[in-house]
Amino acid sequence: MAKNTVWQDDYWLPVMQLYLRRPVGVKPTYSRDVVELSLELHIAPPVLAERMRQVAMLSTPRVEHFWQNYSDSPRRLARAVKLWRSMRGFGQADTFYDGVEVNESFERDFQPLDEEPTLTPVALILILDLYFRLTPITMVAETPEVAEMAQLLKVPVSMVVNILDLFQLCDPYLNRNAMTLSALLLPCHEVWQRFGNGDTEKLAAFAEELKAYYHS
Repeated sequence: MAKNTVWQDDYWLPVMQLYLRRPVGVKPTYSRDVVELSLELHIAPPVLAERMRQVAMLSTPRVEHFWQNYSDSPRRLARAVKLWRSMRGFGQADTFYDGVEVNESFERDFQPLDEEPTLTPVALILILDLYFRLTPITMVAETPEVAEMAQLLKVPVSMVVNILDLFQLCDPYLNRNAMTLSALLLPCHEVWQRFGNGDTEKLAAFAEELKAYYHS
C-alpha cells in the first residue's frame, strides 16, 4: 500500500461505477477491473476494495451523497466518470503526480517482464505458490497442476516447467548450483526473495486472491 495514498473525492465516481458493475457488489481485490483502476489511480487494489466496502455500507455522508446522486442513474454516472477522466490532471497526469510519493510495487507486479513479456511478477508469484505444493520430481509438464497453471496464465506448459526449475535454483534447501544463463533467473530470484523464505500459507492466500485477475 502506498505510504501516502492521495485520495480525492472524485475517485468515488469510478469506484462506485465499478461497485455497480454487474454483478453489483464489492469486486474481488485483484480482479482485472480493480487492478486496472488501481493502475490508473496509482492506488493499491486493497485500498480500492476497502473503498468499495465503504460504498456498500454507505459509511460516510460523502459516500451517501454520491450514492444518492448516481446509484439510480448509470448513464449519469458514466458521463460523470467520462468527464472526470477528461479533466483529470487537465490532461497532464504526469505533472499532476510530480512530487507525490507513490509506491509502485504493486504496479510493477502487473507489468510485463523485460526478460519475457508474456510473464509478469504476478505470474511468477503464482508459479512460486505452485512450487511449494509440488516436489521436484512432479515439476514436469505431465503433472495436472502444472498444466492447469499454464492454462490459467495462458503460456506454454514448458514455460511453467522452466520457471519451476529456476525456483529450484533459488531454493537454499536444495543447494543446487546455477548452471543456466536464463535471463529469467534474476526475476525469479527477486520473487523468491520477497516470498520464498516467508510463510507459505500467507503466500497461498495471496496467490488465491491473485488468481481472480486471470479468471476475470
